[in-house]
Amino acid sequence: MEEEAKQEFTKDGSVDLRGRPAVAARTGRWKACSFLVGYEAFERMAFYGVAANLVVYLTTELREETVSSVRNVNNWTGSVWMTPIAGAYIADAFLGRFWTFTVSSIIYLTCTPDGACAPATRSQVAFFYAALYTMAIGAGGTKPNISTFGADQFDDFDARESRTKASFFNWWMFSSFTGGLVAVLVLVYVQENVGWGVGYAIPTAGLALSLLLFYVGTPFYRHKPVRRGAAASPARLVGRVFRAAFANRRRQLHGDQLHEHDAAWYAAAGTKRRLHHTRGYRFLDKAALPAAAAEAEACTVTEVEEVKLITGMIVVWLTTLVPCTIWAQVNTLFVKQGTTLDRTVGGVRIPAASLGSFITISMLLSIPVYDRVLVPLARRRTGEPRGITLLQRLGVGSALQVAAVACACLVELRRMRAIRAASATAARDTVPMSIFWMLPQYILIGVGDVFSSVGILEFFYEQSPQGMQSLGTTFFTSGLGVGNFLNSLLVTAVDRATRGGGAGKSWIGDNLNDSHLDYYYAFLLLLAVINLAVFVWVATRYEYKKEYLSDGGDVVAGMASRETEMAGGGKGKVVERSKVIDAPLVVVEEVRAV
Repeated sequence: MEEEAKQEFTKDGSVDLRGRPAVAARTGRWKACSFLVGYEAFERMAFYGVAANLVVYLTTELREETVSSVRNVNNWTGSVWMTPIAGAYIADAFLGRFWTFTVSSIIYLTCTPDGACAPATRSQVAFFYAALYTMAIGAGGTKPNISTFGADQFDDFDARESRTKASFFNWWMFSSFTGGLVAVLVLVYVQENVGWGVGYAIPTAGLALSLLLFYVGTPFYRHKPVRRGAAASPARLVGRVFRAAFANRRRQLHGDQLHEHDAAWYAAAGTKRRLHHTRGYRFLDKAALPAAAAEAEACTVTEVEEVKLITGMIVVWLTTLVPCTIWAQVNTLFVKQGTTLDRTVGGVRIPAASLGSFITISMLLSIPVYDRVLVPLARRRTGEPRGITLLQRLGVGSALQVAAVACACLVELRRMRAIRAASATAARDTVPMSIFWMLPQYILIGVGDVFSSVGILEFFYEQSPQGMQSLGTTFFTSGLGVGNFLNSLLVTAVDRATRGGGAGKSWIGDNLNDSHLDYYYAFLLLLAVINLAVFVWVATRYEYKKEYLSDGGDVVAGMASRETEMAGGGKGKVVERSKVIDAPLVVVEEVRAV
């Protein structure tokens, strides 16, 4: 009876809102995630209801120049994606995901732009920007914690829930894309044809509805206890390990002398012990040598391996910045490019930003195909539970983005030919070329995002050390933020460099009909190709995390371990082991070769 009573609770230490052990049958899983997925759909509708058409609002209503408006949109979007670093740290180290989300959501809702149409005075413009950036602060506490909170609803120690969790991020992004689709199809049209006030009021109402939906699901949520200390402070942990490695740099390294706690220590602490396996960054292993001084404390192998994880994740993160810069074109230069083309369909003039709906549509169509068709087919060939590894998924997405930029460059070349043929060089001239010529680049980005965006989010969540999952997902959001800042920097630098050329003509001028946007796209294409080559090099050398999962002495039912043996050429073989019976420690090596 006692064993049955134990089994009714989750095995991963999750608790309810009052801090009591979470009952497995009544909490978590898709029952809880349905509320979170619903929130994500409405919240993304609210966000993209502001972001998708912001560059048009700035240029038409606030009369900003093209380069200035692109820079301002990129800077604001970059801030939205960078503030989650602070929000994730607060959640992991102090308040937990639920309460950090609660405080931030209030800020987010109250500071969403109210749609004051065409601010006339400088103070009104300043108030508009203040609302935008305060909204970015609110998003910083909601965005990283809500997706991680959703993943927390699945118990890693339960075999069935662990398998279900593999599909969570696919359907999470599906709901996100659905909300974005409503924004670019409906809200953008309302903003340009009904009024900006109404067009901004609807996202605010949608955000309020999303919060209501979130809190309705409160009784069903599982919560991970906050773990304070070095594990909750990556900067402190990284600094400690690097200092110890530097202090021991002259000592000889012997693998059997490395400092580590025994299994009972980790079982009592309710944490996971890392395997000493990483071939890269071997200089950090010296941090785990026994301390020379009696009063000093050596780092453990687990701490060293966690720092290696963080270091490897940073290297992968750097290779995602160029793809994120390419994504930044969607709400800026792609929209401005579309405003110059023929947008009439059946007598109705569609907003240029609405073409972004094809990104979302292609995503919505591709995710079920990927999850239900491609993954099972690939799984039978590779033996990999996800069909392909996380980094292979990112690589496919990056390659599709390269194709999208190449397509955008070709379309721009055709637009330039149409301009010359029709002598449509004035700023307000409509180029005799349908806007639907831009469809291929949008569709390629959409399909590519099924691989890259979902893959990046899942990769950084799965590879983050325990207790840092919220902060781990900020690798995804901060990459988007830095990508927007990089695009802002590139646009400004290119404009200044080319404006001073012999012809005095900027590649990205206010009049795109008399500029050279094709040159800028060719420049982005070169960056994307180089970055893809670097990514492949990094991915073939990346080592996925290995860890022991300890459940404090209980048998983890139905959980099998995996071991990947790294072979030459960057390929791996998955070897199934039998279940571990009557053992306090179950080995789960999440190692998959690229």
